[in-house]
Amino acid sequence: MRTTLRISEIFHSLQGETRRMGLPTVFVRLTGCPMRCGYCDSAYAFTGGKTLEIDVIMQQIRDFGCKTICVTGGEPLAQKAVHLLFAQLCDEGFDVSVETGGGQPIDTVDPRVSRVLDIKTPGSGEMHNMHWPNVDAVNQNDEIKFVLVDRADYEWARDKVRAEQLELRAPVIFSPVWESLKPADLAQWVIDDRLPVRVQVQLHKILWGDKPGV
Repeated sequence: MRTTLRISEIFHSLQGETRRMGLPTVFVRLTGCPMRCGYCDSAYAFTGGKTLEIDVIMQQIRDFGCKTICVTGGEPLAQKAVHLLFAQLCDEGFDVSVETGGGQPIDTVDPRVSRVLDIKTPGSGEMHNMHWPNVDAVNQNDEIKFVLVDRADYEWARDKVRAEQLELRAPVIFSPVWESLKPADLAQWVIDDRLPVRVQVQLHKILWGDKPGV
């Protein structure tokens, strides 16, 4: 296996999503993604970046002095050497999560890593590229996320949560697409339907806007 990864950026910020929302976090954003969701907010990571040895990446992470790490993309699981990074981070006692678009198998991810699985909705335009066995692989250490474009997306996701009782497998997040679906509307729908999910807004965008490095 290669010992290098193509990296778009490594930065220190606050986690704006998931149950780690608000925690100071080091983000390791990998370059490249086989999906092209219509609402993607990190398309700048599709290309470019730098090829770095995992030892170099580890040292950059250590230099921030922060124990919470989020490996993201792009699609981090598209680079197989990411599993070496996971192992080293976990062995050194970091609290590690990975944000995956769901198109790559997650069952080979180190079990010490919390997997945030994005289930693609009709509005994403990428349902056909989902690796659906991932839904059966999650556990309570993980999270399931639906990024919602509109009311139709919400109803599709609501029905899937109910039909498969997804909240019994892992905590479920409903997140509105930035400046597309009003968070207050989504919140009211969840309340009206008594849905056992967490409504999430992207804290980093509220604080600093929609830009890289936050």
